[in-house]
Amino acid sequence: MSALTLEPRPRTPAPGTVPHDRAAALERLLGDPSDPRNPAGYAKLLAADRRARLSEEAESLLDGFGLNAEYVPRELGGRFDSAETLLRVMRPVFRRDAALGTGYGMSTFMAASDVWMSGSPAQRTWLAELLLSGSKAAIAQHETAHTNDFVRSQVAAAPAPGGGLSVSGAKPVVNNLHRADALVLFCRTDDRPGSGSHSALLLDPHALPADRYRVTSRRPRTGMRGCYFDAVEFEDCPVPEQNLLGPLGSGVPTSLRSFQMSRTMMASLVAAAVDTCLRTAVLVDRTQGPGHGAPVDPEHTATTLANAFVNLLFYDCLAVVATRALHLHPAETSVYSAAVKALLPRVLSDTMYDLSTVLGSQIYTRDGTVGVFQKHLRDVPVVSLGHAGTVACQATIIPQLPLLAARSWFREPPASGALFRPGAPLPPFDYEHLALACGRDSLSASLVETAATLTGRSPVEQALRELAGQMVDELRDLRTRVLALPPPGGGAPVGPAWFALTDRYVLVLAAAAVLGVWRHGDAAADPFLADPAWAAVALHRIARRLGAPGTELPAECTARIHQEVLARFGDQRSYDLYNTPLPG
Repeated sequence: MSALTLEPRPRTPAPGTVPHDRAAALERLLGDPSDPRNPAGYAKLLAADRRARLSEEAESLLDGFGLNAEYVPRELGGRFDSAETLLRVMRPVFRRDAALGTGYGMSTFMAASDVWMSGSPAQRTWLAELLLSGSKAAIAQHETAHTNDFVRSQVAAAPAPGGGLSVSGAKPVVNNLHRADALVLFCRTDDRPGSGSHSALLLDPHALPADRYRVTSRRPRTGMRGCYFDAVEFEDCPVPEQNLLGPLGSGVPTSLRSFQMSRTMMASLVAAAVDTCLRTAVLVDRTQGPGHGAPVDPEHTATTLANAFVNLLFYDCLAVVATRALHLHPAETSVYSAAVKALLPRVLSDTMYDLSTVLGSQIYTRDGTVGVFQKHLRDVPVVSLGHAGTVACQATIIPQLPLLAARSWFREPPASGALFRPGAPLPPFDYEHLALACGRDSLSASLVETAATLTGRSPVEQALRELAGQMVDELRDLRTRVLALPPPGGGAPVGPAWFALTDRYVLVLAAAAVLGVWRHGDAAADPFLADPAWAAVALHRIARRLGAPGTELPAECTARIHQEVLARFGDQRSYDLYNTPLPG
């Protein structure tokens, strides 16, 4: 096999040709999703989904926008300047079709992240040129036989007699491989256990010998039906040693640091799909009366819509805070990225099922604006699995809990206010600043600080102060329980108590993010986020998940939130923290 070779290819438009507000520009390009003639509208996306394909017309629009440039750092000729910018650019795609967002772009970005972090200058340049020409990249990491435990890889690379490596084994699920021009492969290179047992390779699939490398397509699934999941098999496949991505044996730390970016981004992006589900439920409530399969209990519907909006907001608080932490507190994001990914199935999936009660029998609609609901209902749970499911995220947090309890909680200073200001300027991102663990948690410290400042001048603020105090008590109880347990590790199985404590800790982090976003909100820019009503209801719902004593909320809280739900629907604005104008 030849080494990676760079061939001239047509490049995407230069960064200067794209409007400054790239997220708004892409939103306008994708257009009104309810328009049946729109190539990126629900009608075309659902038709492609029924064929188990991604919409070629929608992909052509993304090609024309030069979306691949968003995955390439500016120093390599692309437009990637911050994780939050990428989040905002990709949300318009995920709002319409999570499979399109994953299959067209984020699978490529996840593969590319490993190269930007650990690749040589030649590897980085090679991949950047490929992506800027419109090519796709794939990453082979899943281990479905071992619940996606990638360190139990069924692919091994051993030294070849004539030099280089010989790769053998199979990966059962690889997204986009059939059309990828670059492949990042994780494989075992040392039979001994430990962090040095695996390595990563950057491969050109077209240069691999056909008799040693085989790709087979898998049958379509129920969720993410349009994504192209393939299986790949290697049989004594020769690979030059210069295709190693980083030093031999560096695959595990590379993967664990890369997960901090990919977990955060994927978990944060999927909130856009739930945004659409909420909008669809409001549409049904406002336009369909009895006899059309819609529910007839207005009070239940109003409460369901308000609660769904609050769920989306408190999830988005943690998602956006975790995204901004990649720049502002990168050493701490191993915990925050795992937390937001672990929270996804518990909050967003539950929220969509609650919203399905508003649709009634219309949940079975497969076409048009209402039909997109059932597609998101199928797709979002698949995103929650991915290469790092809930258990993998819990396993990332559990070993860090004893150190956090002993050295950080109630000891460390709080996070900077910039962490809680969506869209505010960020310092440059640097993969080198990511750490496997650091023993600090400034987000929880912000919870303690904010709770101490609350005065409770109005009934709503009084409820918020009481609920914030409950969250601080929960953190204190967590600290006591964690320190009372024998530390995990030493080869012994991790007991169920650690998983329960981790679940509670994730909810405390969400509460801290809510309080931070509310406290640092700009009343002039967004009066609603500066209103304590949504924060009080968000903490109330988190407290219920924790089983904390109930705090009675003033009736005006739910009424204020339902009013905002209807206002954003009427004004055509997103239901996330960015309150973005939408076409239509």
